[in-house]
Amino acid sequence: RRAPAPEETDRLSAALGNVSRAPLVLALQVKNKAPAEVQITAEQLLREAKERELELLPPPPQQKITDVEELNDYKLRKRKTFEDNIRKNRTVISNWIKYAQWEESLKEIQRARSIYERALDVDYRNVTLWLKYAEMEMKNRQVNHARNIWDRAITTLPRVNQFWYKYTYMEEMLGNVAGSRQVFERWMEWQPEEQAWHSYINFELRYKEVCHSASAVSLTRAVLVLVHPDVKNWIKYARFEEKHSYFAHARKVYERAVEFFGEEHMDEHLYVAFAKFEENQKEFERVRVIYKYALDRIPKQDAQNLFKNYTIFEKKFGDRRGIEDIIVSKRRFQYEEEVKANPHNYDAWFDYLRLVESDTDAETVREVYERAIANVPPIQEKRHWKRYIYLWINYALYEELEAKASKRTRQVYQACLELLPHKKFTFAKMWLLYAQFEIRQKNLPLARRALGASIGKCPKNKLFKGYIELELQLREFDRCRKLYEKFLEFAPENCTSWIKFAELETILGDIDRARAIYELAISQPRLDMPEVLWKSYIDFEIEQEEYEKTRSLYRRLLQRTQHVKVWISLAQFELSAGQEERLLRCRQVYEEANKAMRSCEEKEERVMLLESWRSFEDEFGTDATKERIDKLMPEKIKKRRKLQAEDGSDAGWEEYYDYIFPEDTANQPNLKLLAMAKLWKKQQQDSEAAVMDPDKDIDESQT
Repeated sequence: RRAPAPEETDRLSAALGNVSRAPLVLALQVKNKAPAEVQITAEQLLREAKERELELLPPPPQQKITDVEELNDYKLRKRKTFEDNIRKNRTVISNWIKYAQWEESLKEIQRARSIYERALDVDYRNVTLWLKYAEMEMKNRQVNHARNIWDRAITTLPRVNQFWYKYTYMEEMLGNVAGSRQVFERWMEWQPEEQAWHSYINFELRYKEVCHSASAVSLTRAVLVLVHPDVKNWIKYARFEEKHSYFAHARKVYERAVEFFGEEHMDEHLYVAFAKFEENQKEFERVRVIYKYALDRIPKQDAQNLFKNYTIFEKKFGDRRGIEDIIVSKRRFQYEEEVKANPHNYDAWFDYLRLVESDTDAETVREVYERAIANVPPIQEKRHWKRYIYLWINYALYEELEAKASKRTRQVYQACLELLPHKKFTFAKMWLLYAQFEIRQKNLPLARRALGASIGKCPKNKLFKGYIELELQLREFDRCRKLYEKFLEFAPENCTSWIKFAELETILGDIDRARAIYELAISQPRLDMPEVLWKSYIDFEIEQEEYEKTRSLYRRLLQRTQHVKVWISLAQFELSAGQEERLLRCRQVYEEANKAMRSCEEKEERVMLLESWRSFEDEFGTDATKERIDKLMPEKIKKRRKLQAEDGSDAGWEEYYDYIFPEDTANQPNLKLLAMAKLWKKQQQDSEAAVMDPDKDIDESQT
């Protein structure tokens, strides 16, 4: 749709003057298919039409009734209209209510009652209909009729609380307290919701008949807590008794509440209220007992408010011990949450057990230990059991040292040893602790049996060592020999075992057995620390002053290794042998070592040998020997070598120190070349100095 242009309007006016040509002129002049500049939507058209319709709607005419006939005629028409509406749809209650209110406005109360009664016959469950009916009677001061309607309403629909509220309020406003109380009593027989009971209680409290109201309220509250057994209702009941100074009754209410809810449905709010009541009565010991009873039985996650109030109470009225108990309880709650979240968090169990051991009785500690050791690692790998095994160790030590229960300690050790998967791994410390415990109990056969079982099931170096040490302390040397034999059969490569076995025989004075043990040891194809074994054997022969055998051992060792420390040790042995030719022998060892080390690639070891030789010559040698050893000392030079990365690419250069020995004939040409290069470099420096300073003495320059 577009608005017509001005020229089109003029043409339209001219066309209207000539009616005969109007249709053709309009068709030719008004018809314009071009879009208008301002477009109008269909929504705007509809809204504009609706607005104009309201504007044009004429107001209804005012009718003035001047006589009775007109009034009766008006009433007849309106009643006919209402009746027609009702006849069309009887279930529309709003039509009945409008009809009754219209009759009420005309003061036709009897007709309005008739209409309401007819409407109730149609739908007696409509709450609004009863309310309008009763309100009409109350507005017109028809009290008995209103009572009759309320009685019928609460009898027909007893679960509609609004009827009861209106009925009791009406009676109270009329001053009929007894009637209102009677209505409340009838209402309470239906066991309504909590608010209804509170309304009844508040009604009784509004009147100052203390004896009657107090007893009635008390009875009402007693019934309330049975009909609606919530914690808040019990607390309100007890506070009511406390408010009216019935302290014994209030305490009984709290005790009944605790007994009513039992341990299955405990609530911290009840115990907090109970404790505060006792605190107001200055019964501090009862308060403490209530808090402890509740904390021991209520789940920790539901007792935050209880903890808080208990802490405040102890800070106000308790001593240091009481405050510490509160802190311990809080920490116990934290540890309980940690172990509940992750039962295999053994560090949390350790902290929890340490706390429990310091504060509670033995039964509680045992219970926590049993809970802790029940969390066996799910994987049979030793690394997962290393922390877990200490729970058993601490348990056994607690039973032995703190609880003084040796029988339970033995049971703990045995249970732990039965639990361990010995075919896969074991813990030697557990076997040894068990054996030591049995020894402390003077039960040696059981200790030996345990250690023997450990060696039979899962032999380990630590078990053999512990068993041997035990027999040594008992001076059972034959058993020690047998154990060493078993030990060396199990681990023949263990040099420490061979050495300890030989030392035992040495202490016992059996030198031949000790020497035979050493011979067996050095003949083993595999040894974990052969140098320690050879050194111990050599020291053994030196202690026995068997110098020839010692030299023979050194020669046998040098056949196996040409290590520089062996040569130096041999030289020092010859020096300390105490014989006349000791210096000569020592010098010969150094000479032989120097010849043997010429083919060694490790030049640092050869340098170490020469330095040891020079130290010897400085102390015991002559000038000739000192000069000779000085000539043998190498020259230390700095070199560069090329580095390569792991992928084969160049990684730059590095500097290192190398040693050039005068004795190496292969290195003599290199030494001569190096000396000539140094001489040439010096001559070049002198020539440059002469050019820079021409007045310098010629002889000095040439020099």
